[in-house]
Amino acid sequence: MVLSEFEIIRRYFTRAAPGAILGIGDDAALIRPSAGSELVVSTDMLVSGTHFFPGVDPRKLGYKSLAVNLSDMAAMGASPRWAMLALALPASMLQADEKWLEQFAAGFFELADAYEVNLIGGDTTRGPLAVCVTIIGEIAAGAALRRSGAWPGDDIWISGQLGGAALALAHQLGQITLQPDELAACLPALETPVARVGLGQHLPGLANSAIDISDGLLADLGHILDCSKVAGVVRMAEISCPACLRKYLPQPFAVTCLLAGGDDYELCFTAPRARRQEIETLSRIQQASVTRIGEITEGTGLAVLDAAGRAMPLDIQGYDHFRT
Repeated sequence: MVLSEFEIIRRYFTRAAPGAILGIGDDAALIRPSAGSELVVSTDMLVSGTHFFPGVDPRKLGYKSLAVNLSDMAAMGASPRWAMLALALPASMLQADEKWLEQFAAGFFELADAYEVNLIGGDTTRGPLAVCVTIIGEIAAGAALRRSGAWPGDDIWISGQLGGAALALAHQLGQITLQPDELAACLPALETPVARVGLGQHLPGLANSAIDISDGLLADLGHILDCSKVAGVVRMAEISCPACLRKYLPQPFAVTCLLAGGDDYELCFTAPRARRQEIETLSRIQQASVTRIGEITEGTGLAVLDAAGRAMPLDIQGYDHFRT
């Protein structure tokens, strides 16, 4: 017997929400932001066949569905507080095995508990498998990081490593063949990305602008440049990436993984040169590596320099759902 919509919600997703006035169980949730705070809200949708394979591990999908939203909170410098979850589920999935829901919920709540995020509502419906999470966070009034704050002279920084998720996906699609140890080094970036929430919460006051890298460095840094009406220079050799990707550079597919592969969920931010030591100290305290990869300049556009300091001709762009 297939579970009803309400039984799915009750059995797998109804939990106490101590951070809300009213959580799951009514027509809408009630929340109260902390005094002096602004609400920060973001939504991400993951669709089977577009963002993940139909046979994905449900626990990892549950984890990632929240992680990509936490990354948006990190980019704004916000503290995540509440989430809403909407699921479209094929009836055949529930007829075959309810364990999919059990594992999905376990992965979602593993990460929610780690960041004290309360699930306060959402929706379930029958349809092609898709997951949509809306996350709500808080930040002190006026403190949120934006894409529009970069200034000429700012350093450009990234957290973590780029390109590993795209390299793992290329392996899964049969485009390349990684050795088992290489795949093991890259696959977590694709399946269970780390949201840099702790780092992001300490960037207001240090950084001038920030964005999370979800569609590739070229596209997402490009958003900062466009919104801030500035230009940028990036040195490709300075971009931190897994060793198994570095060995393929400068082959075109490796350059694409590094600069435009997407699914990195690292932070890209700009900050005055005078804040370098503070940022490096913050990196050590948060145990989140950061790398300075270039600088903001006057003008428009982004130049990527090769190891010899020459501007690279680029005919690649970041991920775009309607052009890729």
